[in-house]
Amino acid sequence: MTERPDWLDPALAYIQGWLGYQMRITEQPGCAVAVAFKGEVVMEAAFGHANLAAGEALTPRHRHRVASHSKSFTATAILKLREQGRLKLDDRAGDYVSGLSPEVAAASLAQLLSHTAGVERDGPSCEYWQDRKPFLNEAELRAELARPAAIEPALRLKYSNHGFGLLGLVIEAVAGEPYGVWVQREVVDAAGLTETTPDVPLPPGARLAQGHSGKALLGRRLVFPGDRSTHALAPATGFVSTAADLVRFFGQLAPSAEQSVLSVESRREMSRQQWKDPWSPADIGYGLGTMSGRFDGWDWFGHGGGFQGYLTRTATIPAAHVTLACLTNAADGPSTPWQDGIMAILKRFHDAGAPSPALADWTGRWWSVWGASDLVPVGDKVLFAAPGLANPVLKVSEITVTGPDEGRITQASGFGSFGEPVRLIRGDDGQVASVEVAGTRMVREADLAAELTGRYERT
Repeated sequence: MTERPDWLDPALAYIQGWLGYQMRITEQPGCAVAVAFKGEVVMEAAFGHANLAAGEALTPRHRHRVASHSKSFTATAILKLREQGRLKLDDRAGDYVSGLSPEVAAASLAQLLSHTAGVERDGPSCEYWQDRKPFLNEAELRAELARPAAIEPALRLKYSNHGFGLLGLVIEAVAGEPYGVWVQREVVDAAGLTETTPDVPLPPGARLAQGHSGKALLGRRLVFPGDRSTHALAPATGFVSTAADLVRFFGQLAPSAEQSVLSVESRREMSRQQWKDPWSPADIGYGLGTMSGRFDGWDWFGHGGGFQGYLTRTATIPAAHVTLACLTNAADGPSTPWQDGIMAILKRFHDAGAPSPALADWTGRWWSVWGASDLVPVGDKVLFAAPGLANPVLKVSEITVTGPDEGRITQASGFGSFGEPVRLIRGDDGQVASVEVAGTRMVREADLAAELTGRYERT
């Protein structure tokens, strides 16, 4: 078993407490999350439901449609074939697949992997993304790849599902087997993944978390079955997996990983940011089948995915040897902000270290009429964290403990209570019953509920 740094377990504990509260206030159907350290899964949890209509609870073993995570598996397959000497990244698509338009045929495999071939994103009729028609079969995809490219190659980052569908055809031509068969054996099984398939149907006994519509349209959610095959677009969007399998796989893609299906050279080439997206509101770019970016000083790579009723994200942070995955099963699922929130919590504990044993009583969720706040000991300070925010530890007040039950706010915004006292108030049993923060007494959830209903509720 890999030895964990002392900051990791308290960070993982708070991540679960924060996500549970986020689920409560956002009323999302479900969320599955996993974290791996140096390739070993150190946390996995599931919240909410796999199917709201049936009342089926979500578990870590439920699989999700992880959509464009498929591109990282397809890129791994291409790079593995390159390592075997069976193709080169500067080979042209037309060297392996016939019937392409001249522009598409001239696209290099590296351009297709990095979304810089200029190929159309989803073709002239992509109503399958609205669940109005089936995903393209091979003949239909080939017909659309006979169309001219949308823009010139190597001009800019231009995401293309069709481009990865074409890479699937290349893999079939080189391997002499169907894409799903070869990739399952040579990538998925070789990586030791047991809950991942390139598409549906699932193996007997495997359970699929259903997708759900957003809530805004009807004021309620409809269940999306999520069980449609993506056919020839499986290399771009077909994969089905769990959070635990995703962190195992993406952790193996880190150049420093001790075990992987790829060489260190291939992993470096795959994970490095090769093209930046200047129009993205976030610091984000693309490598070979991987997204990448920077968060609070940490470089990360991974991927995201969007399927009808599912939004999912995975990120590996090489500097911390950590990989995380956040899978949601709703069209409005906040997988990206939750991924960022998880990274923020990990970064705060990583930088400050494990909490001092002297702060053991300075913890818990405390309530006022304004909502909930969390006391979170980190290093030698106590954070006054905000669980209702997507980043619960960003610029929050900090408490320096000055005695067993006494502290002072030593960091806060100009509109906070900088310099003012904080006090733990204990009950007859000696346990902390409430917290007084700058003159405001905060209590346990049940105590505030009883207080407010007694004061305001009229029969």
